Amino acid sequence: MQASPEPHRLFGKGAPEALEVTEAAREAEWHYPSFVADLFMGRVRTDLILPYPAQPEEDRRVGDEFLARLEPFLKDQVDPDEIDRTGELPSRVIDGLARLGCFGMKIPKAYGGLGLSQVNYNRAITFLGSYCGSTTVWLSAHQSIGAPQPLLLFGTEEQKQRFLPRLAQGTISAFALTEPEAGSDPANMLTTATPLEGGAWYALNGEKLWCTNGPVAEVIVVMAKTPSVSIGGKDRKQITAFIVERSMPGVEVVHRCEFMGLRGIQNGVLRFRNVRVPGANILWGTGLGLKLALTTLNAGRMAIPAACVGTVKRCLRITRPWARERHQWGGPIGQHEAIATKIGEMAATTFAMDAVVGLTSALADRKSIDLRLEAAMAKLFCSEACWRIIDDTLQIRGGRGYETARSLRARGEAPIAVERMMRDGRINLIIEGTSQIMRLFIAREALDAHLRLVNTLFDPRRSPAAKARTAAVACLRYARWYPQQWLSWEWWPRHASAAPRLAGHLRFVGRASHRLARALFHSAARHQMRLAARQQLLGRLVDIGSDLFAMAAVCSKTLSLTRHRPEDQGPVALAELFCRMARRRIALAFRQLGDNDDRHASRIAQDVLHDRLTWLEDGIL
Repeated sequence: MQASPEPHRLFGKGAPEALEVTEAAREAEWHYPSFVADLFMGRVRTDLILPYPAQPEEDRRVGDEFLARLEPFLKDQVDPDEIDRTGELPSRVIDGLARLGCFGMKIPKAYGGLGLSQVNYNRAITFLGSYCGSTTVWLSAHQSIGAPQPLLLFGTEEQKQRFLPRLAQGTISAFALTEPEAGSDPANMLTTATPLEGGAWYALNGEKLWCTNGPVAEVIVVMAKTPSVSIGGKDRKQITAFIVERSMPGVEVVHRCEFMGLRGIQNGVLRFRNVRVPGANILWGTGLGLKLALTTLNAGRMAIPAACVGTVKRCLRITRPWARERHQWGGPIGQHEAIATKIGEMAATTFAMDAVVGLTSALADRKSIDLRLEAAMAKLFCSEACWRIIDDTLQIRGGRGYETARSLRARGEAPIAVERMMRDGRINLIIEGTSQIMRLFIAREALDAHLRLVNTLFDPRRSPAAKARTAAVACLRYARWYPQQWLSWEWWPRHASAAPRLAGHLRFVGRASHRLARALFHSAARHQMRLAARQQLLGRLVDIGSDLFAMAAVCSKTLSLTRHRPEDQGPVALAELFCRMARRRIALAFRQLGDNDDRHASRIAQDVLHDRLTWLEDGIL
């Protein structure tokens, strides 16, 4: 299964060069099944998610013991408000985390790490995320997207032996990809690595922006352009990943960035001036850097939704006593419908987020599922839901939500730092792929099954005979596939028997997946090469898929809980509320596929950008 050789023909003339570079770097093959990929094709693979995967008892014990050691350390040594105020994570905290093995949670025991499963790692990130965002980022940036992850995935045994034991013991690492002019656009990357002495060494020159852990990192994975190669008579840019050590002459920390939230993290600008890097420090191979980066992000992306789950659980813990004890207009505010509705929706959404992260983590541990879409969905769904829940928590707390913990403490009230949670939580919709980029990434992967079948038709290098064969295969396939998207009947008696109230929602997931598959197919057929430009349309399709994935995860988790505790109907009530909320969002998104104001809004945007509406800005300083 190959990626389209001419992506600009599929995504429109004038598409940026970055699209071609990224397309060449994406994972072109699907070696394992994917629940979400099949969902977009109108297939609900219940065998992949039912029964809801239970954590093995021995693995749970390992996780319990680690969290039991971590909890007292956090309570005794980590003061989130002080870290937020000073902008520093104390050295005693870093040393203590290292002694606990926190910097080696994902590193196998063979290399000196704890070797935690993905489920236990995400349990730890959830635990940390409920307490201190800055501490969470120090640890997750180090091992979810820092040097350990690409080393484990792509490093040679010599590289693993050389670096992983140090990283497990607390040597901080970072991942340097973004540049001032190259965020989501890798074609604009300016950092270069020039081969010396026949490739035995490389001279690294350039600057990297927003490098989390960068100012304190001793080991940094740096993406740089190496000399282009000719493929089919056309020059192709090569991006290569290098392991760079802070001790190498020419590595310089230019600036430590300051942000709205997460004030205790170390994030900054790194500059490389003629840094001599040995060719032996290339990760995976020359020209494979961007593919390495994308794959690393796919694998490491799950830390963000796990931290979001910890945050929203903290929000529930804050909201519950407050809404019960705060009296206004003759009773507790939690009894007023406007507040009670918010709390109910918060609880149902928290349950859904927990189900999505638990399912995705367990599937990752199976190592027999392609998780690029599931991880991206979890990141998109949980980061956006987390932001809504934080916002609702602040609204319910009112002025006390807006007031800092330091100010609350000074006047004798409980120092509940909702405003810090809001400042810390906003970044989740941006880092490791903004929500907009996530939707485009998911849409591209969802379209892959269609694109792989017809890409030959758009390739000028293919012969007419090859195109004719492809057309015949496509016609045969769609003659069978397309009617199935209209005629299939969804029935889940075996799975719904444990919780009959969920049966209708389970059937809805099946029916809606067929409708989603049709909508995606119709959109591709209608817009063809212009489809990539219809980002709002693609975003709505992705949002539908996101809610369907969450519904499936919620129902699967609820069925599992109900089988073990049939007397407890709390999970069923939560699942039913979430599914009702999701179905309304899905119905609205389907309706807006054809009834929207996208073009009107885009035209207004162009008027704004071309200074035709500057009068709207009159009356300000």
